Amino acid sequence: MSRYVHKSHNVSVLLYHLVPISIGKLCCMSQSSTSWLVSEELWAKIEPLLPPRRVHPLGCHRPRVCDRAALNAIFFVLRTGCQWNALNATGICTSSSAHRRFSEWRKAGVFERLFEEVLLEYEDKLGIDWRWLSCDGALTKAPLGSKKQGATPPTEASWESSAAA
Repeated sequence: MSRYVHKSHNVSVLLYHLVPISIGKLCCMSQSSTSWLVSEELWAKIEPLLPPRRVHPLGCHRPRVCDRAALNAIFFVLRTGCQWNALNATGICTSSSAHRRFSEWRKAGVFERLFEEVLLEYEDKLGIDWRWLSCDGALTKAPLGSKKQGATPPTEASWESSAAA
């Protein structure tokens, strides 16, 4: 299963591509002002992945914003590209609640598990053409890199390979 999941540290990029492409029909992807709302079908996939809600030990604080409203706010930020603080003007959810929930869920691995589930579902339904898979990397020296270090000491594996040759 994990071979299908790109372990990206940038969850925003991962979700930006996940929502419209992989599960586009699961979100209300019309051109209306509610294109970021989470559909019932998508919510049914995400809800079991969410960690259990924490309860304040004294029970004296305001109740948490519901998870679905927080998810709607997160998708709104990802779809529109607005800043987190702009959420306050939308009335969906406060920016601090949405960002806090995004951080909690990112640390809990919710988005990676969702991406894996959706990718596996896509693989089962349509198949993924792995011939178009590519890797990206840089093989140049960093312009502000440090001075060159000395040679790397040989390892056991390198001694064995040189002895066999």
